[in-house]
Amino acid sequence: MTELPSEYHRRLPYGERVSAEPLIGQPFFPFEGDVRVVPLAEPVLPEPPRRGEAGGEQCITCAEPDRNVIWRDAEWQLKAGFEPSGLPMVALLEPREHYRLDNLPPALTATLGPMIQRVANAIRLIDGVGRTHFNRWGDGSEHFHLWFLARPLGMMQLRGAMIAAWDDMLPKVPQDEFEANARTVATALSEAGGEAMEAGLP
Repeated sequence: MTELPSEYHRRLPYGERVSAEPLIGQPFFPFEGDVRVVPLAEPVLPEPPRRGEAGGEQCITCAEPDRNVIWRDAEWQLKAGFEPSGLPMVALLEPREHYRLDNLPPALTATLGPMIQRVANAIRLIDGVGRTHFNRWGDGSEHFHLWFLARPLGMMQLRGAMIAAWDDMLPKVPQDEFEANARTVATALSEAGGEAMEAGLP
């Protein structure tokens, strides 16, 4: 076993299956019955590099700066043209320049809150969207990015962290609806600045 870096690591039951019981029956947990948790794996140390880090694969955003971009301004861009998802919209906000969260320049960091608000409000203009959730998962790419997920109106099971799992399991929205939703968001954002990117719109 790799030398473990902290007391937290040393007390975990590696190789064992922890119980899913604390989650079963909770209002936001999308599974029932006999749920088997995979055995807990040992830490991988040192951690493998993410895309964009030294020794890792190249940063996709920097290598293909226009790929899937539906809106941008001088500092930020929004991607939503990946493929139809189970939710009305799944989008990715990222700075145009390659920064991590910890080294975002103060001036750019000051615009992050207003950008989150703008994107969330634009996504809520999609027909049938109740709220916009946003999350930061930074283990795949060093280039800072925030995920935005549209929760359908009235779909109370989709509240909370499991909305990402529901997105994978729900039927994919039709292609024409997917395209219309992306255009709704890009148009709404461009009305307050920046521009909708026709090349990136599906």
